[in-house]
Amino acid sequence: MHKPQPDGSNHELIDVVVIGEALIDIVNGPEGSISYPGGSPANVAYGLGRLGVRTGLLTAIGDDEHGTTITNHLHSAGVELLPGSTSLERTATATATLAPDGSASYEFDIAWRLAPAAPAMIPKILHTGSIATFLAPGAGTVRTLLEQFHQSCLVTYDPNIRPALLGSHTEATTIFEDLLPLTDVVKLSDEDAHWLYPGWSPDDVAAHLLQHGARLAVITKGADGALLATPGARFSIQSVKTEVADTIGAGDSYMAALIFGLLTRGDEAFGPAALRNIGQTASMAAAITVSRPGANPPTSNELLTRLAKLQRPYATIYSG
Repeated sequence: MHKPQPDGSNHELIDVVVIGEALIDIVNGPEGSISYPGGSPANVAYGLGRLGVRTGLLTAIGDDEHGTTITNHLHSAGVELLPGSTSLERTATATATLAPDGSASYEFDIAWRLAPAAPAMIPKILHTGSIATFLAPGAGTVRTLLEQFHQSCLVTYDPNIRPALLGSHTEATTIFEDLLPLTDVVKLSDEDAHWLYPGWSPDDVAAHLLQHGARLAVITKGADGALLATPGARFSIQSVKTEVADTIGAGDSYMAALIFGLLTRGDEAFGPAALRNIGQTASMAAAITVSRPGANPPTSNELLTRLAKLQRPYATIYSG
């Protein structure tokens, strides 16, 4: 693969490129089974499209019914499926079983092989994560793309740890940490952080990520809010209270809104005031998503309307 250059095509209109898996989530709940398009990177791309961001997804799906469902789903949000993405014999699936509190456990039927084709443009932001960065052979292709892009655009990363699909803890942590120097923004859930670094506090994990080269480390903690950390400051963002339907796609919705904020703020995104606002927006996006079934992120109008109604202090800042 060669480093891409703008080619005069419509691809130049894309601001964010997402690289990673797209699959079908089969959700088993009290009322039976329901299928949704899913996969963490695909959910992030869809969430960005819903927020009005010009987004392209480089993935691997099959030329089958599930693949058509995913393609139509992405197109409904204005997301472009990038060339080379229809490359598998069959589209992957993930079976989610819901617990009484709305949380989900997963079983996967997935093969991850990414076609050796780079996007034909340099986006403003490149996002990757989840299974795509761990599962061979596709993970090697993702790493190559990060090596090509990381000095030309902002790179965001959410490992979205799925222990059932990883090797040993040591192997997975090594893969994760080897990617950190190629990224600018890293988001972990508290569950991800605990799995990668058992016994560490969120502050310790965030500091570790920053030491490995991240400009911004984000640790989401569900109902306990989120921590945003830069080399110069720490931000504690409160969660938004809401009735939970399920938690599917909440972290991906948070990630999409985080990228949206970084894109909107541009060069000012890493300043204290901008990061506080970005964190607030991402927390609200996640709250809207968990209030309804499946990975159903907010539109920009929904998000802005809910933020406008917020009447209480939302974040605290402390130096660190």
